[in-house]
Amino acid sequence: MKLINTLQDEHALIDQVLGSLRIYVEGLIDGTADPEDGRRFTAFFTEFAGHFHHDREERVFFDALVTEAELPGDRGPVYAVVREHAEMAGWLGEMVPLLEQGPQCEDDRVRLRALATRYSHALWRHIDAENSVLYPEGVERLLRCGIRELPDRPMSEAEAAAREGAAALLVRYPPLEDAALTRGEGCFMCRAYGETCEGLEAEWWTELEWDEFFIR
Repeated sequence: MKLINTLQDEHALIDQVLGSLRIYVEGLIDGTADPEDGRRFTAFFTEFAGHFHHDREERVFFDALVTEAELPGDRGPVYAVVREHAEMAGWLGEMVPLLEQGPQCEDDRVRLRALATRYSHALWRHIDAENSVLYPEGVERLLRCGIRELPDRPMSEAEAAAREGAAALLVRYPPLEDAALTRGEGCFMCRAYGETCEGLEAEWWTELEWDEFFIR
């Protein structure tokens, strides 16, 4: 599906800019980064990652999974991912004044570093879970229902500007790879597993799929 391919391409960019954000935060804390770039980072994650990327996931892809594939929206993978979107948006909201105005004291610096780490770790693992489980499994179920394509929309002016600004940020702040974070594929790597979601098999599999599994 073209929309899903586009969303995965967007994941690759968001993944990189998260690494740049972490480098930027360290520079902002030690006084070597340009304070104006804080607004560019917040614009990217608010406008592009949030208002554009997450909005289309929820309003188009997830809506189709619930209405067309008749998958639950009040529990399981869709519920868990939407809940994570809201949770991460809250953390981003806490970071915005610290990124745009700069940390004013040691407590601010400690808080900004902690928020940036929590936000990046959560969004990296969120991306992994969507790429390895929700996207492929969701597409398969839509195809079974005869849904081969999903609608998309163009970026707004603000979303496009935020996307454009990311290129310069990636050059100024080459992304890091956080060795402290374990990344991987599958439900077991998802933050929601065992808390707000019991895993793909428990939440989505039909009796036929379980029968085929045991036969194999």
